[in-house]
Amino acid sequence: MEIYLDNSATTMVAPEVRREMMAALSEDYGNPSSLHKKGSDAERLLKLAKERIAAPLKADGKEIYFTSGGTEANNLALLGGARAKKRLGDHVIISAVEHPSVSAAADELVKEGFRVTRLPVDALGLVSTDALKEALTPETVLVSVMAVNNEVGAREPVEEMAALVKAYNRNILFHVDAVQGYGKVRLQPKKAGIDLLSASAHKIHGPKGIGFLYIQDKARILPIIYGGEQQKGIRSGTENMPGIVGFGKAAELAFETFDKTTSRMYDLKESLQEGLEALDQVTVNGPRDREHSAPHIVSATFRGIRSEVLLHALEEKGIYASAGSACSSHKKAVSPTLHAIGLKDELAASTLRFSLSSYTTEEEVEETLKALRELLPLLRRFTRK
Repeated sequence: MEIYLDNSATTMVAPEVRREMMAALSEDYGNPSSLHKKGSDAERLLKLAKERIAAPLKADGKEIYFTSGGTEANNLALLGGARAKKRLGDHVIISAVEHPSVSAAADELVKEGFRVTRLPVDALGLVSTDALKEALTPETVLVSVMAVNNEVGAREPVEEMAALVKAYNRNILFHVDAVQGYGKVRLQPKKAGIDLLSASAHKIHGPKGIGFLYIQDKARILPIIYGGEQQKGIRSGTENMPGIVGFGKAAELAFETFDKTTSRMYDLKESLQEGLEALDQVTVNGPRDREHSAPHIVSATFRGIRSEVLLHALEEKGIYASAGSACSSHKKAVSPTLHAIGLKDELAASTLRFSLSSYTTEEEVEETLKALRELLPLLRRFTRK
């Protein structure tokens, strides 16, 4: 039996999504910029996908701009947003646990003359609003905080933070990286005062290579890709129509049964957390309550066992987890997020992430815990030798 618990890295494409993508590849293959019927058919599908994605956000389809994925969407938000505001100030705020596509974009802004403040987090991975309040200055032009941390599952108080930012200065752009949150937590950017919001299809059973950036209708950012003036010139390039169609369908599916699915995932997550904590020398990281955590991510530290060793031992049993963010799994440096929550190098290097999906079953959670009960004593005995 194969047990896939690495859904924060990517998810299986849903059958319904595949079917609509195949039709876009084989039948509705026109370019939405073309003026003939094939083009108008493709344009209709483009608008439908935008509406499907915008609906659960309580947004307008015209506020959805498609990108090649979450990384590009985050880069567009950070670079395009800060550059558009440079005349008003040179200060940007992010958290210490942001995804590399945000933190590296912030590093690039430093090279361009911006100052970047990185907000610390507590031992659960949560940013405090007091820290944000202290960091704001008259020169602040953009704040970016993720909705859900991709490693420990902390759900950041982005609605509260957006309100705080807008109360301080309504002209500051507030960006949310919702790549791990879209489809898992409720987000209504316009109501919350969120100007920019990023998401990616392959985290919600859609295809890889397609994401979007929500840009609130009055927000102004500069493009980072130039060319054919598609998507109002904000993101030039012929649209990836099969990917866009797939994203639209995946979004529709994710929110059709949102409450039932997320409640079930929380139940499975809590069973997994309780089972892990019952194991010898295992600690669960991140928030435990539903208000401050996402329903699908469990981080656990297995004292005395290197994460790579345990990862491959589980793999031999057909169980797939991860040693952290897939975007940084090939790097040997210890995760900045695990450092930020206070884990020393030795413990951070012994930490695995298990991430669930709507397809995960109770039996799979039980089998994973059973495998860990068998493996941990053996691996520790081997390590001591």
